[in-house]
Amino acid sequence: MTYVVGENCIKCKYTDCVDVCPVDCFHEGPNFLVIDPEECIDCTLCEPECPANAIFADDELPADQAAFLALNEELSREWPVINESKDAPDDADDWDGVEGKLQYLER
Repeated sequence: MTYVVGENCIKCKYTDCVDVCPVDCFHEGPNFLVIDPEECIDCTLCEPECPANAIFADDELPADQAAFLALNEELSREWPVINESKDAPDDADDWDGVEGKLQYLER
């Protein structure tokens, strides 16, 4: 099993989850984080740290977010590892909970 970053992370990109990850499995893109499923050890530490509730166990991933499993895998191969938290974007709170954010994902 692995954990998956879902749609609500797009344009929020809080990095609280990064600080607790013992294996540095998070990768950072311009406005989204992903989890490398090959590195994730299913420790569960990241999920409760996400202020946007955007992290799910793969077997609890909502049906409308199923595509994010493959997206995390794909982008984790392209984006660099992030292992220290950073400030969230200034408008992160405005984007938290907005639906249909996949169109805003920057690669």
